[in-house]
Amino acid sequence: MYKTLIAILMLCWQLPAQALTIEITEGVEGALPIAVVPFGWQGTGAPPGPALSDIVDADLQRSGRFKTLPVGDMLARPHDQSEVDFRDWRVLGMDYLVIGQLSANGPGGYLVRFQLLDVFRGEQLAGFQVPTTERNLRATGHQISDIVYEKLLGERGAFATRIAYVTSVAKGDQRQVELRIADADGHAPQTIVRSEEPLMSPAWSPDGKRLAYVSFEKGKPAIYVQEVLTGGREQVAAYPGINGAPAWSPDGRKLALTLSKDGNPDVFVLDLASRRLRAVTRHYGIDTEPAWSPDGRHLVFTSDRGGAPQIYRAAVAGGSAERLTFEHPYNASASYSPNGKSLTLVTRVGGDYRIGLLDLASKRLQVLTKGRLDESPSFAPNGGMIIYAAKTDSRGLLEAVSVDGRVRQRLALDAGDVREPAWAPYSR
Repeated sequence: MYKTLIAILMLCWQLPAQALTIEITEGVEGALPIAVVPFGWQGTGAPPGPALSDIVDADLQRSGRFKTLPVGDMLARPHDQSEVDFRDWRVLGMDYLVIGQLSANGPGGYLVRFQLLDVFRGEQLAGFQVPTTERNLRATGHQISDIVYEKLLGERGAFATRIAYVTSVAKGDQRQVELRIADADGHAPQTIVRSEEPLMSPAWSPDGKRLAYVSFEKGKPAIYVQEVLTGGREQVAAYPGINGAPAWSPDGRKLALTLSKDGNPDVFVLDLASRRLRAVTRHYGIDTEPAWSPDGRHLVFTSDRGGAPQIYRAAVAGGSAERLTFEHPYNASASYSPNGKSLTLVTRVGGDYRIGLLDLASKRLQVLTKGRLDESPSFAPNGGMIIYAAKTDSRGLLEAVSVDGRVRQRLALDAGDVREPAWAPYSR
């Protein structure tokens, strides 16, 4: 919603520092039956952890599009196609089978071999071998899941991507706010920056190597850009008044942002190399929350210039703004799908704030969620899912919904809240 202007004084939550856990709350009826057999181990001593098959099984299951077979129900545990009796898996009602093995591959290294098999045809659909290390085993598991997902569903997977989010933990009378990143399944969380003041509006650069965000660490809002790998950062906007809602241009050279340095909140574009600033909107209304079109030619933004928050679109080069939303009395926090054909946004239905999907060609607005306070939607890089912040029983958590509304996930901490999700692009 108006996260830069309204939530600016409401960013205080209590959170423990821990990984997110994912629960599938709704999946696709008729999900594909698939068995992920525990991978074999060729080496001395115990196999390294985590178990690759567990990672792949969890990925496919949480997508909501696959129904995986419990290991205890398997009649055999083959590691190579030559060991597979397809009749066993047909009896169990499986359509597909994932098998593989892990072997030592030099000092500190491993080699993963896996196969995706069609049970009814009795043939291999995909087979790869991937060098890895113990540290990268989880990433390798996600890569395998992406291959299986794309091969069977015909669209690129997003298991090997990351998310950013904001948390806060009580420290006596103070609260320590953290901007964190994690794998898309909530594992391997890392703290990017800590502060005793609010942090908000994280935004990934197109190459996934930097994060822009708003920090109040100096007592007033400023926008920073930070390298994820090295932690190096620089302040790029600290004008008088509001500095908020940074959004990267598709080429990674500019930031769109909201500034009130001239008295009224408007949308500006900042060239990061020259620090040259240019206004895109000049209006008596409140213009905020800009987001770029994938081709870099347009910005959508939230404005109350018509009397209530709605989504508008303006050319980056300048010109008048076009109103895009009319269906509900409140629409805000829009961003483009990766293919540029739709927007995800927050829409008010009755007294509830929910996540919607606006088809730009037909202007049809589909409501995807059922919560009372859903906000901060962000597309997965394949455009198939939308992650967003929700509130349940006065507790903030993250949820995800498929763009057809049929698959739902919940990402939560054991205690406390988590807010402001941003799904990272595919790494380049």
